[in-house]
Amino acid sequence: MNKPILIGITGGTGSGKSTVAHAIYDSLTEKNIAIIEQDAYYKDQSHLSFDERTKTNYDHPFAFDMDLLVEHLQMLRNNQAIEKPAYDFERHTRKPETVLFQPKDIIILEGILILDEPRLRDMLDIKIFVDTDADVRIIRRIIRDIKDRGRSLDSVIDQYLTTVRPAHLQFVEPNKKFADIIIPEGGFNQVAIDIMIAKVKSIIQERGNV
Repeated sequence: MNKPILIGITGGTGSGKSTVAHAIYDSLTEKNIAIIEQDAYYKDQSHLSFDERTKTNYDHPFAFDMDLLVEHLQMLRNNQAIEKPAYDFERHTRKPETVLFQPKDIIILEGILILDEPRLRDMLDIKIFVDTDADVRIIRRIIRDIKDRGRSLDSVIDQYLTTVRPAHLQFVEPNKKFADIIIPEGGFNQVAIDIMIAKVKSIIQERGNV
């Protein structure tokens, strides 16, 4: 088994990272491919009270267990299985159970701060930044957090203004300079996605991954 091809997809909250990741995934269904979300690697907070957990700034690098994520990617590159953590966003801490994740020929790593960590940047074969206007991103975040994470509208807006937007300007936007490819407007930019898919396929062919 060849060393896996690692594709990093980043951008601001609600930018369309997941849409781009799944577009690539769906185009390579005949390949041994999987997606890892950086969100699974938020730090365990079970030692804190619920009120303390709710104050976590999930858009700050300190919220992530980068060491564990780096370790797991290194294991996957060495064709070793990992026990991937799972996160409970309603309880604001990790779930007690983990997910067995087997090595794949192609691994897509998706998350807001994957290019902020030099160790991750060095491992990625392709680095993609999904660039979407802030007004579109906040609307998508509101819909997602209310529908999927049990949040109220007021809490989502307050979090966006106090932590999400400042963190985006400080930690996410500057990392655009590390990207190999910038995709404007996320999943709606079919031309850019098609070019990205063609590039991934060319790397697969060069390496002989099957």
